[in-house]
Amino acid sequence: MTRGIDRRNVVRGAIVAAVAYAAWLAIGTFGRPYNFFDMKIYHGAVVWWASGHELYEFIAPGTTLGFTYPPFAGLVMLPMAQLPIGAAGMVNAAASIAALALVLAGLLRPIVDRLGWPLWFTVAVAVPLAVAIEPARETLGYGQVNILLFALIMADLIGLRWRSRRGTHYAATDGPLLRFIYGGAWAGAGIGLATAVKLTPALFIAYLLITRQWRVAATAIGTTIGVTVATFAIVGDESRTYFGSVLWQTERVGAADMTPNQSLAGLLARLYDSIETPGLLWLAFSVLVLALGLSRAASSRADGDELTAFTLVGLTANVISPISWTHHLVWVIPAIIVLADAAVRRREASRGMPQRTGQGPVFGGLPGVNGLRPPIWYPTLTGLRHGVAAIGLYLLFLISPIWPYEHQLPEMSHYQDGLFGALMENSLALALIVLVAALPWRPGAEPAFYGDRLARAVVVNGHR
Repeated sequence: MTRGIDRRNVVRGAIVAAVAYAAWLAIGTFGRPYNFFDMKIYHGAVVWWASGHELYEFIAPGTTLGFTYPPFAGLVMLPMAQLPIGAAGMVNAAASIAALALVLAGLLRPIVDRLGWPLWFTVAVAVPLAVAIEPARETLGYGQVNILLFALIMADLIGLRWRSRRGTHYAATDGPLLRFIYGGAWAGAGIGLATAVKLTPALFIAYLLITRQWRVAATAIGTTIGVTVATFAIVGDESRTYFGSVLWQTERVGAADMTPNQSLAGLLARLYDSIETPGLLWLAFSVLVLALGLSRAASSRADGDELTAFTLVGLTANVISPISWTHHLVWVIPAIIVLADAAVRRREASRGMPQRTGQGPVFGGLPGVNGLRPPIWYPTLTGLRHGVAAIGLYLLFLISPIWPYEHQLPEMSHYQDGLFGALMENSLALALIVLVAALPWRPGAEPAFYGDRLARAVVVNGHR
């Protein structure tokens, strides 16, 4: 038995190594040259700031780019001024990969427990697969912070799960530290911190308010305000500069029509073959997408699928933000997980449907009655469209077909390569919009109703 287990682990280890190697080759094939370009800007800015200059006056040599994050982000990044640029980039990459592994462990745990798969093996395969796709490899290669912010928000999702499933139990039997951790009282702090670093996560606060998660929303709002006020007290000049002028200087981050801007604003600018986005049209469509995304997220939560709800909010933020560079699009990672799990769930459900074989009712392979039985291909094809969608979405963001058709006005029109070229240049933005409109949720899959009476009753009775 031990030899069998060891042999299985050896096979699993070989699979993990093969997947990691394939991911490395994919990054080299489909990725771009990376040299911590954004990290050089952040590092240069905090070194400049630490030497006594004003943070938002820094302009990276050879560029027109400066520090664009709130001053709280500058304080968080300030310690890296003591490191060389390369070392700072590697520390950020290592921290981001570790955070991604923890997030994937949390997101995949309910799925692998249901399927009986080893968690370590599933996560070890999932991490290199996730790192290989466009948002993750761009984040790591450019020294960006998107995976870390993603992890902060996902930590709140896990906190909500713990609060709904274990909170009352731990509150009754364990010490204050476990009550705090597993009770999920901190849920909302991750969203608050992410919002203080980058403003777009504020949409999650709106989602919490819409779904009446009052305590979590209050924690998120309180964290954001508290951190921002504390930053004002520490670096008042930089805070006044940021909120008074830098925040409104959209030209600091680049032109809307740039190919890597895969938001709705970028899509419309390129369709109009213009450097600027048609404002009224963008506003009208953004309101529509916002209403659609938040309403679908609320419905997903009401049906017991908080992961899909969070994913829809993140995707909606990507679509309606004026600028969503490809490294911002990390929310496709949980979208792929949701689609893949939806495919497996539908196939499992089809196998457990009542069938008829002439020997009594059939439920998941037991005998049926009347000699009737659905076609043998039925369980196989059930969930096929969700499985194909998951694979297609992964391949789209792995290959990232926008780069062969990258164009920049006024040197080159976005229609230089015809309709197909325009479609490829906007393919990631179009995929995001489709996901907001059509990403399925899984009723009862992963509820996080921290006020749910049934959950409380189960926990009180000593069950989990």
